[in-house]
Amino acid sequence: MPKTGVANLPLHNGKAPKWLFKRMVALSKGITEVIIYEYGKDEFLHRISDPFWFQALSCVLGYDWHSSGCTTVTCGALKEAIDPQEFGFAIAGGKGKTSRKTPDEIKQIGELYNLSTTTIKELIYFSRMTAKIDNTAIQDGYNLYHHVLIFSENGKWAVIQQGLNSENNYARRYHWLSNHVENFVCEPHNAIVGDGRQENVLDMTAKQSINTQKISVDLVNDNPQHLKHDWARLAKQKNQQTLDSWMNPKFNMVKLPYLNMPRSINWQKMKEIYDIHPTNYEELLALRGVGPNTVRALALISDLVYGEKPSWKDPVKYSFTVGGKDGVPFPVDRKAMDESIEFLKTGIESANIDKKDKIQAFRRLHNFISI
Repeated sequence: MPKTGVANLPLHNGKAPKWLFKRMVALSKGITEVIIYEYGKDEFLHRISDPFWFQALSCVLGYDWHSSGCTTVTCGALKEAIDPQEFGFAIAGGKGKTSRKTPDEIKQIGELYNLSTTTIKELIYFSRMTAKIDNTAIQDGYNLYHHVLIFSENGKWAVIQQGLNSENNYARRYHWLSNHVENFVCEPHNAIVGDGRQENVLDMTAKQSINTQKISVDLVNDNPQHLKHDWARLAKQKNQQTLDSWMNPKFNMVKLPYLNMPRSINWQKMKEIYDIHPTNYEELLALRGVGPNTVRALALISDLVYGEKPSWKDPVKYSFTVGGKDGVPFPVDRKAMDESIEFLKTGIESANIDKKDKIQAFRRLHNFISI
């Protein structure tokens, strides 16, 4: 199972003050220098993909520990602080429009590192697929607006991205680490952090969804006319928007009122997919034009026509990855928590910053772990 955790990330408008951001850049550079020198680039990627350590780092740098901005501003400070040639790793992407520049930045930095064309293409693919998974394969109501890929000169990587839920005004953060990704479409995350569990989330990356994945691939590889027929069985009645009112007893279907049916299917795209013939679910997801509606429609047909049910359980839980003090959803991993704290303390103590900034950083860390 992927690690899951929770942190309240209410959406806060505005930007970090220039004086604060300047100090965040200096402190993040100092801490990163120590980590790279003492433990190496791989350990930094491992730490940054840990949501507790990332949250603690954000607090140490001086940003609100519970704000959605802690993700975007902390990543922004790190990106400005990190010199790819000096540190041996780089950060591509960012918030909003900047996230769309990720492929170009990967290519530029990859050439700086003399990475092979194949490796650069793979890194661009990893960046695109992590975003595709969290925006399409997991349908939790959070739309991505922040994406960064942190990668080293040896090709290893981590991804931190964040989505926005416009209904509850909260954000959700997704952590990825290359060492933990054995399969992009089977529980690939290092962690998912959010404000709480949503109801009836379609999670096509859950182990429970593997058979639905297979049916989905079979459906698109079959004659599109057959898929149209299956769709017609579900959408037989006009002007309906949920399956609750579409259920027909003669199909022996179970009522599932929460399954919102996409309003339409792009049949031209289905024909294009059929001509390509993807061999597995990752290949299907990777195709351009395969979005949330296509994924959801295939999952519903798989469930209601062919009896293969996907996971409708939100992959996020109500606690930090280190656990909860009341033992829910699992006991506190004191060793992991202590290691994360000591790791940061070492970075702060050895960082090349003045004594006042160190004292303030230690004070913020103490306040964070006392919450």
